[in-house]
Amino acid sequence: MTSTVHPRSVHDADPRAHFLKLIGAIEPWDDLERDHRETATRWIVGGAPIYRVRKPDVPAMHLVCYFVVLDQTRGQLLLVAHRKAGLWLPAGGHVEPGEDPWAAVVRECREELDIGAEASPVTGRAPLFLSVTETRGQGTHTDVSLWYLLDADADSITSYDQAEFSAIRWLTEEQVLGEPVELLDPHMHRFVHKLQHARAGSQGG
Repeated sequence: MTSTVHPRSVHDADPRAHFLKLIGAIEPWDDLERDHRETATRWIVGGAPIYRVRKPDVPAMHLVCYFVVLDQTRGQLLLVAHRKAGLWLPAGGHVEPGEDPWAAVVRECREELDIGAEASPVTGRAPLFLSVTETRGQGTHTDVSLWYLLDADADSITSYDQAEFSAIRWLTEEQVLGEPVELLDPHMHRFVHKLQHARAGSQGG
């Protein structure tokens, strides 16, 4: 289930070809993720703008990176209470023009959680999951989101961006699955199921 492709700098290659390679290497978890991968592929091939150039919604569809932080020892995932979305989400942010998605993860991880981004051995520096989601609230738009998995000790996160988040929580996978879906990113439960499968395969291998 885990992709083995390692992102390179988009400055060294055509960005669209690079993004197509990243997306194409994600093995869909279910029919919805397969549909989302096809939607994202058509979007990139079609030549539409990829990056957000003006907040909150220009262009109306743009690239985002989530990074789900996992404390493997405790078996817990980090979720943040996002002020604008009004939901519990993984941390993350928009990919800047010309920026590699992994570089965006590294930058946003430092900005939002004040830690370095350490790729999980389960996935490496490749996205595990893809979603295409219409956002809520003012400036509604569509996020094409690459979901990355990071490794971190829960004790290493002692601060967070309080302008973006009102709180943070560490939850086990089962606790996340026990949360009402309407309080989370709408694809969070599906991501956790895919993560459980990927981790089981990694431990079994």
